[in-house]
This record gives sequence, C-alpha cells and structure tokens, in this order.
Amino acid sequence: MEVINLSEAAHPDHAIKWVDSEMLLLDQRVMPHVERFVRCTDAQQTAEAITAMVVRGAPAIGITAAYGVVLSVMHRLAEGKSNWRDAVITDLETLAASRPTAVNLFWAIDRMRKLIDEDSETLVDRLLIEARQIHQEDLIANRLMGELGSACITEPTSVITHCNAGGLATGGHGTAVGVIRTAFQRGKIEHVYADETRPWLQGSRLTAWELVHSGIPVSVIADSAASARMREGGIGWVIVGSDRIAANGDVANKIGTYQLAVAARHHGVKFMVVAPTSTLDLNVSCGEEIPIETREQSEILQCGGANIGAKGAKAWNPVFDVTPAELVDVIVTERGVIRNPAEKGIRAILR
Repeated sequence: MEVINLSEAAHPDHAIKWVDSEMLLLDQRVMPHVERFVRCTDAQQTAEAITAMVVRGAPAIGITAAYGVVLSVMHRLAEGKSNWRDAVITDLETLAASRPTAVNLFWAIDRMRKLIDEDSETLVDRLLIEARQIHQEDLIANRLMGELGSACITEPTSVITHCNAGGLATGGHGTAVGVIRTAFQRGKIEHVYADETRPWLQGSRLTAWELVHSGIPVSVIADSAASARMREGGIGWVIVGSDRIAANGDVANKIGTYQLAVAARHHGVKFMVVAPTSTLDLNVSCGEEIPIETREQSEILQCGGANIGAKGAKAWNPVFDVTPAELVDVIVTERGVIRNPAEKGIRAILR
C-alpha cells in the first residue's frame, strides 16, 4: 500500500475512489487530523487495507473488495500466465480472509466471482461495471434507508449513535448516519450524541467529523456515559448500523452496541438498526453462529502508540458483539422496515 496526498479536501461520501485503473481509499486510521489516501493496485494490497482498518464499515468493505477483484484480474492478466484464473481464485480467498464478521465482504466477492469465467478480453470492463454498480446501488440504498428510517421518528428528539455508520463506512450518505442526516433535514433530530467507540474511536474521530461536515450538532460522549445520558431524558432513539444480521433478527455490530441496547430498553428509548439487505444473512440462523473477530491486545493496552495498560495485564478485544433481536425495535433496509424483528425475523423482507 502506498500513502498519497490529494489536493482536494476529504469528503465523507467519497472515501472510495477508482482513478486511472487504481483504487484510492481515504485512510480512516488517521482521520480527522490527517486527510490522506492509500493507493491499492492489486488484491493483496486491497486485503491489507481492509485488515489494517484503512477502510472499515460493512458496506464499504464490500465495495472495496469488489474493486479488489477488478485489480486482481487486471494484475493476473498482465502477468501473461495461462493459469491466471487460478491465481485470481487465490486472490479472492485472500480478500475473503481479510475480515471475518462483515457479511457484505463475502456477498460482494461472490457477486464478482460469477463473472470470472467470461471472455478475458472484455472481463476487466465487465468487472469494473459490476463493481461500480455495487458502489452505486449502495448509495441509492442508503438514501432510501435515510427516508424510511426518518419516517420512524415521529417527533423532534435527540439520538445516540455508536461507531461510524456514515458515508465513510458505505458508498455514501451512510446507514445509521444516513438516517440521522435525512431526519435532521426534516427537522426531526435536534442533537446527536456520538459514543467515542473504544478502542479505535470511530465515533469521536469519524462520526463526529461527518456530522460537523453536515452541520449537525454533535457531542462526543464516553461509551460508559450513554446510560447516564439516557437517564437525563430527551433521547428518543439509539440509531446504529450493522455488520451482519442473522435470520432471526439478531444483530452483530461494533462492540458496545449490545450494552447500548440493554440500556435503551431500560430507559424506554427506541433502538433502530439500519443496514442494506446485503448485510442480512439467511445462512446464519441466530447471533450465536456469527463469527466474532478478535483483534490484537495492543489496541486496548495502548493509545497513540503509548502504553496505558498496567505492565503484565492482558486484554480481551472482540471487535463486535451481538444484540438479541428482542432488544431491537426496528431494522431499516432499503426494501422496507422490519418492526419487532424478534417476532418476524428477516425472511419476509427478502421475499
């Protein structure tokens, strides 16, 4: 991966760019104080960018992987070997192994894989059209979800969100943040409280940056302050995204989401999950079957490269947790809204 600086200012809706047969990814590891891009020219670099958290958020990972397939085929055809398709399949396996929890990654790779057997003279063009289609479909879906989710908010209120489910995590506009953006434009949201989201601080670094960029009032709170803020009153909804939703409506999302849902139910606050249908996984019957990624202990024990944990202490660092469907009031998709998903599951919306 090569780090590059572009002349134009970063925009949350343009975090993934295809420029001159290369993919540029806004480097979310160093936002918001540094705005730079990482250049990817093959599948290996794309997988490294996904694993290293240059790009994150389930829809954005899927889009990135789709462009990564294009880069793989371009790279392998340029090598001029007769077994280039075998090498491409190996590249797809590398991409699929980059993150285990977000189902959009596998969905996008499978969609692109179906084109691999086409005529090699037109394959790159066809793959690029498909990747761009995946990108555009996600943007359209996010705008639809923004409208549908906004319609669920019946009166002006303040909301809490967790992690980053905005334009940076998607093809543009955002899922949870997309609902917030649309609802704010409709006069339905007064203020947003963004959990800082330890240990990568996506809430304070990324979500707050996006909301400020959109002119939406935002206050960053420590993850542990959310319950106290709900008790103070004035919070009508918790609005979050998701990386995978099981067939029964259980929701995997950034670690800390589950405790938010528990607190919301105790305080009478509604809980909304916003995700495209590519995040729904009928192959997983319940949340217990969703693989949960665990990352390095250093992410918990260090901050900015400096040790903050006691010497000799260990850390448990799951990236996601599972919120049971019975704690979710609505799941918003581009195809419609599932109310009380514990009663209905997600199969009806996919039909």
